[in-house]
Amino acid sequence: MSNWLNFRGRKHSFQFHRRTLVAILLLAAANVVALVVCAGLGSTTISPIEVVRSLFGGGDPSHAMIVVSLRLPRVVIAMLVGSALAVSGALLQGIVRNPLTSPDVIGISGGASLGTIVFILYFSGVSIRFMPIWSIGGAFAAAVLIYVFAYRRGGITPLRLVLIGIGMATALTAFTYMLILTAPFTPSAVAVKAFTFMTGSIYGVSWDRDVLTLLPWLVVLLPVALVYARHLNVQELGDEVAASVGSAVHKKRTMLLFVSVALAGSAVAIGGAINFIGLMAPHIARRLVGPAYGGVIPASALVGSLVLLLSDLAARIAFIPLDIPAGVFTAAVGAPFFLYLLYRHRKA
Repeated sequence: MSNWLNFRGRKHSFQFHRRTLVAILLLAAANVVALVVCAGLGSTTISPIEVVRSLFGGGDPSHAMIVVSLRLPRVVIAMLVGSALAVSGALLQGIVRNPLTSPDVIGISGGASLGTIVFILYFSGVSIRFMPIWSIGGAFAAAVLIYVFAYRRGGITPLRLVLIGIGMATALTAFTYMLILTAPFTPSAVAVKAFTFMTGSIYGVSWDRDVLTLLPWLVVLLPVALVYARHLNVQELGDEVAASVGSAVHKKRTMLLFVSVALAGSAVAIGGAINFIGLMAPHIARRLVGPAYGGVIPASALVGSLVLLLSDLAARIAFIPLDIPAGVFTAAVGAPFFLYLLYRHRKA
């Protein structure tokens, strides 16, 4: 019996190894378990059975209010933001062909943060529905600047792109903090919100204001990323080989870059500057499902979702009654992981 499963549609087809499908199903199950656990833990502990009852409209009314109205929006946002950042990182690593690339490392998240901070400071009266547009605009501006500075006559080398990106990320972060500190007539509450955003926090999210703002972007962008994943597999063989087998290399690469930047920008708009998920999740996913991007994309989304869920859970319960930003915990794990990758690829 073949170890490969084929799914064919009218215009697109997908091929998964059975190991890949098993890993994805296990990751999905782990996300469901984490959702139930995270919705039940906090200053008031609710049993998993009671959480499930609340999710289906039963159980104690007070528990249902805590689970559905207070905790579940935060859990869902963690899953959405983690998935978006992870897929953005996987796409970038495939486009650039560099394992050290992620939207936060090379400054794309920094551009998104700057765009969002401008919106928070100067357009606080405008509907939050427009915030992802500002964030994505900042992310695209950063991507263009990185490309311009990294480009040389011989093209762009992966190492140069990463180094330029790290410098750009640092400069954008410094400029964003300067903007927060020097913005005129900024109420203290808005300044606190801006500083919390720069740490990366999903505290105080709601269904209508945050979940319904981010969800449409992911509903559109994640399927596009999965459909275009096959082109990353071809491009890893090199541009000349990819072109020789009929792939429109530059057109597909531009489309994938657009999706990656839009995913990072929309996620940052709601979750703030949460770092290292886009770096860690694709590496963990490749260990589980192999190098083919048809499996890496969904596995990365599920790993990123799980990482941010667990990080936010730790942020909520580790120092009760304090609520620590989830970005603190992702950075605590991600920074050593980045150093490990640098050491592992030191001779590459």
